[in-house]
Amino acid sequence: MSENKKKPLSSDLYTEEYFLTACEGFDIFIEFEGEHLSRRLNDAFEVANVLPGMKLLDVGCGRGEIITHCMRLGVEAYGIDYAEAAISMTNKIIDDEITRLKAESPDAPSPKTGICRSDAKKLPFPDKYFDRALMFDVVEHLHPWELHEAMLEVRRVLKDDGRFIIHTAPNKWYDDHAYPWVRRFRALLGQREGYPKDPRAITPVNQHVHVNEQDMFSMGRTLKKAGFSSNVWLDSPPQDRQENAVMRLLHKIAFDLPPIRWFFEREVFAVAEKE
Repeated sequence: MSENKKKPLSSDLYTEEYFLTACEGFDIFIEFEGEHLSRRLNDAFEVANVLPGMKLLDVGCGRGEIITHCMRLGVEAYGIDYAEAAISMTNKIIDDEITRLKAESPDAPSPKTGICRSDAKKLPFPDKYFDRALMFDVVEHLHPWELHEAMLEVRRVLKDDGRFIIHTAPNKWYDDHAYPWVRRFRALLGQREGYPKDPRAITPVNQHVHVNEQDMFSMGRTLKKAGFSSNVWLDSPPQDRQENAVMRLLHKIAFDLPPIRWFFEREVFAVAEKE
């Protein structure tokens, strides 16, 4: 297989253990049994501006909390994932949510929802069906050729006035360029522990499953190549450290001033529409 068309990652890498110990938001999922979204997922979902009555597709639905969140909003929501563990976990959380909704309103119609095991490069849905398509923390797991094919499929199933919302992390420029300096600086402060040479080793499984990390500009180019116009921006998790005035000043420079912030922000967001 050519360098440009590397073999897809095995679905066996994405076990229930992965979704409950390494996949973003696992701690919130466990604590609230899927009833609340993590900070990152909530931020990405709010950008989507999902309204009751819409039809939504969650590409790479993982544990399924986005699907059940949509069900509570009166949204016709469907999810796909190619990992068997994800399908099992999502089916369970959907069943639990239907039971809860029925207990609250016995005469209410059952929510329209569904989940299937599918490759993102071949979506089992008709053309122009969805108002919203989400791809949260999936991009980095797809080789470039796979991501392009998956985006073409999203474009096919999205209505002409629909929106495609993406969240991916980390920002590649942070890991490749800013992190080595952050690590050196923390080492000078006696804080080397917790800053391995490879930032992906902070969550070790990422060394095996992150194959296509993005920066703000590469994300825009990738979307344009698939026929989307897009707004792409960067953001970061809240920093809760109690630090002195010098550290606060350095933090402000790193996260508020372009082009420096393009290297220090951690997360990439995008909202895209068909061109």
